[in-house]
Order: sequence, then C-alpha cells, then structure tokens
Amino acid sequence: MIYFFQQGWFVFKRKLNFLFVRIWRNYWYAFLGMKIGKGTYLPKIVVNWPQKIQFGENCVLEKNIILKFDDIWSRGYSIVFGNNVFIGQGCEFNITGGLNVDDNCLIASGCKFIDHDHGIDGPALMRLQKLRVEPIFVGKGAWLGVNVVVLRGVSIGAGAVVGAGSVVTKSVGENEVWAGVPAKFIRKRDLK
Repeated sequence: MIYFFQQGWFVFKRKLNFLFVRIWRNYWYAFLGMKIGKGTYLPKIVVNWPQKIQFGENCVLEKNIILKFDDIWSRGYSIVFGNNVFIGQGCEFNITGGLNVDDNCLIASGCKFIDHDHGIDGPALMRLQKLRVEPIFVGKGAWLGVNVVVLRGVSIGAGAVVGAGSVVTKSVGENEVWAGVPAKFIRKRDLK
C-alpha cells in the first residue's frame, strides 16, 4: 500500500514540476523576445537569439532542440514555426537567412536544417570565403523522418514526405515522397 502511495506521489510531483518548469521557461523566453503561441510549452532547449524565433499555437517540442541563429541581430523573426508543429528530440536549426515551417508539420528526432554554406573555390581558406545563404521553407503538413538533413534553398511542398536519413539538396514538390542521399523522388502520395 505504501509503495503505491509513494509511486503516485512521485508521479504527481514529477508532473507538477514538469508543468511548472515549462510554464516558467515560456515566460522567460517570452521576456527575452521569443514569440510563443498558446498551448506551446518549451522543454529544455538551446537558443542563442530568442528574439529571432516564433512558435505558433499547440506546438509539441521534445527536449534538446538547438535553435541557432547564426548572423548578426536584426528586427523580425528568422526562425518561424506555424501551428500544431511537432519537433522531435535533438533537432538542430542552424539558420543565417530564414526558416519557415508551416502548420501541421512533423519533424522527427535528429533532423538538421542548415540554410548556408561556405564557398569551396579559390585559394582562400573555406571558412574565410563568403557564405552562400538561401532560406528554407517547409510546407503545410509535411513529414520529415528521423535524421533528415535539409540544406540551403530547399522548399518542401505541402504534404510531402521525406524518408529517414535523407539529405535534401533540391526542392520537393507537394505530396511527393523523397528518400536517399542525396534525396530523390520516389513517388507521389496516394491521397484517395
């Protein structure tokens, strides 16, 4: 009997602590300039410029997400998530220009979004060459599998599916299924 009471108490205490910490974290990041929609609660994340990030309503975020704005500060949001977006554990968003994820998207654990790269030509060291920056867009209802890497300039169309472990270097059309390294068109989704 005591065992069940103790178990219930610890579960209740953990849930209460979890809710309190998440609400406090939301207030803290909102104070720092992040826009957080109703029903979205932030777990433990890594953020360098909270003022550049916007979350819509009812987003579900798992822990250890990295939101890195990799440029000098300017007005406005550069990393924007719509409503009802799911972001899995350990995702990384390394953004210099912009990222826009539309409503109802599913981003599985370990995905990476990088909207810039360095030049590789000329005698100068690569890290000293000018960055090539192009924004990334993920359309409404898209689904990215585990460990997908999305590179600069890619648009993923509404309802598209990208298979686990893919590296997306080209834009994906609406309701298309892509997979591979580099990702290639597999087929259109059957929406009947």
